[in-house]
Amino acid sequence: MKIQRKNLINPQFNMSSMTDVVFLLLIFFLLTSNVPKALDLITPTAEGNQTKAADPNMVTVSIDKSLNWFIDGEQISSDYLEIELDKALERIETPTIILYADENIPLKESVKVMNLANKKNYKLILAVQPEG
Repeated sequence: MKIQRKNLINPQFNMSSMTDVVFLLLIFFLLTSNVPKALDLITPTAEGNQTKAADPNMVTVSIDKSLNWFIDGEQISSDYLEIELDKALERIETPTIILYADENIPLKESVKVMNLANKKNYKLILAVQPEG
C-alpha cells in the first residue's frame, strides 16, 4: 500500500514578506535620522575699529556694523580695499591680514577680503572675540 503525503513541500521561496520588512526598516531609518539640512555658521564679533596688530608683518582689516572699513585703524573706502592693502603689505615678506568683522555684517563683506587674500596669496586670519 502506497501512502501519500498530504503536505507537499513547495520548493519556491516567497520574498514578499521580506521586502515588506526591508521597506518598513528603510522608512523607519529615514524618518528617525537626524541629518542637518544647513550649515550652522557662527560669525565672529568685533566692536568698532581695531588697533594695529602687535606683529609688524600683519595688517588688520576691520569692518564695523555700519559697514565702515578700516586698515590698521585708518578708515578707507571699500572700493579702494585692494589698493590700500597692496600699499600696506608691499614691503612685508610674508603678508598676513587679520580680519575683524562685526557679527551683524553680511557675510559677503567678509568674503571680499577672503577673495582678495586668496587672489594675492596673502595669509588670512579671521579674528574672533573670546567668549565671556
